[in-house]
Order: sequence, then structure tokens, then C-alpha cells
Amino acid sequence: MKKHIPLLLKVMAAIIMLQTLFFKFSGAQESIDLFTKVAGENEAIMRIGTGVIELIASILLFVPNKTWVGAILTLGLMGGAIMSHLTKIGIEHNNDGGVLFASALATFLIGGVLLIINKKDVPFLNKI
Repeated sequence: MKKHIPLLLKVMAAIIMLQTLFFKFSGAQESIDLFTKVAGENEAIMRIGTGVIELIASILLFVPNKTWVGAILTLGLMGGAIMSHLTKIGIEHNNDGGVLFASALATFLIGGVLLIINKKDVPFLNKI
């Protein structure tokens, strides 16, 4: 059971990040509205760039010895999403009941746990 927990966490984080990619890449109106609140006229660059980095993070979570890189990217992405919700978007977006915010929080926590679990693979931590 103990060795299945990291895999379950990776799958959960990847599902949360990957499920939004269709909306980001297809230019769905709700995604455009959200990123316009955050980035203004740079909405498309931020929306697509965020999607690309989420895709990379999701893949890296499953690459042996690189899970830590995916975890750090996940922490950065979700940290940015959380801050955006707290400062510009609001906890609730488009009457979602705060689901998008809660998903960002959950994914941030999962990224932190995965980084701790995989800290042995972080090269610069091994030198300390």
C-alpha cells in the first residue's frame, strides 16, 4: 500500500492539471475570462504558457528520478493559481463554488508531498 500512495498522488495531480488543458488550448470562453482577469491583454500568452508548463509538469511527475522537477513545477503553478485566486480572481469563479480554487490547493499540497517523498533525487539537496 505504501508504494501505491505516491502513484495515486501523481495521478491525482496530473488529472487535475490535465483536465484544464482542453479549455486552455481550445480558447474556451471561461478560460479566456479567467486569464483576462489575471493577465489582461497578455491573456493568450499566459493561458497557453500555463497549459504547456502544466503538461510538462504532469509528464515529469511520472518520469523516474525527475518527479521532483514535476513537483516543483506543480508547486510553482499552483502557488501562482492560489495567489491569483486570492488577489484577482476570487475564491469563486463563474459560480463554481470555489472548486477551481480547492483544486489548486489540493494540487499544491500533493506537489509538496511528492517533493518531500522524492527529496533524495534532488541533486542540490544531496550536496548539503
